[in-house]
Amino acid sequence: MDKDMESVMKKAEVLIEALPYIQKFNRKVIVVKYGGSAMSNEELQRSVIQDVTLLKLVGFKPIIVHGGGKAISKWVGKVGKEAKFVNGLRVTDDETMEIAEMVLGRINKQLVTMVEELGVKAIGISGKDSGLLRVKKKYSDGQDIGFVGEVDQVNPEVLSDLLDHDYLPIIAPIGLDGEFNTYNINADDAACAIAKAVHAEKLAFLTDIEGVYKDINDPDTFISRMTCSEADQLIASGNIGGGMLPKLNNCVSAVREGVHRVHILDGRIPHCLLLEVFTNKGVGTVFMNDEDELANS
Repeated sequence: MDKDMESVMKKAEVLIEALPYIQKFNRKVIVVKYGGSAMSNEELQRSVIQDVTLLKLVGFKPIIVHGGGKAISKWVGKVGKEAKFVNGLRVTDDETMEIAEMVLGRINKQLVTMVEELGVKAIGISGKDSGLLRVKKKYSDGQDIGFVGEVDQVNPEVLSDLLDHDYLPIIAPIGLDGEFNTYNINADDAACAIAKAVHAEKLAFLTDIEGVYKDINDPDTFISRMTCSEADQLIASGNIGGGMLPKLNNCVSAVREGVHRVHILDGRIPHCLLLEVFTNKGVGTVFMNDEDELANS
């Protein structure tokens, strides 16, 4: 067999490996939280959008929830302000909120344009639209950090309508409180709340790490599959800190409230989403409930 034919056969094998996953997840909702380095690198950005578009074209119902923290910090600096954080949450005064909404709106429409260029209908909205995300004020260890919101209520009807009409929703994490004040929302929290509300089959977090390690300093402790009980134990061990702790809590919460699988993926790997969803091995850490793990063992 010549090399050209070998290459063709390998492509066929990849497609055959993907087939059962395409069948299994046809018409199922997948929420993709898009952030980190994959947003600031144009090549990776295109790779992520290609992945999500392909998921849409083979029968998934994807929803993108995007961040924009690095871009917000850049624009905050441009107006002479210093970005301040408390426990990883941005301190958001009136002016910073105005900048955040402007930047997130710009990113939102850039992503819509990229999806549309690939021939898929996309609509960009924020949590303010049709009451999608209602929030209450979020405090960080009792500290007032300004206009930072904690999702209190999700209106999934707007998303169901868009999905039913074959649109790919792209959501900026901004919401309103009961008095219609505008709040910035942590994109991980927004994605988690939305995934629960739409009863997503999958929730995927694109991050700047490979996945979860028992010991971040030991590459041999990488965990490819984790149950909620195992995650509880890891959190209780005190070995998880920084930005990974709230992410783990979000993963466990989503699974326990009905999301079938939650994935933490390295967004710096081109096409990480396709590799995780459509291959037997996968590339990140997947979370599941304890009963599913017993059934698969």
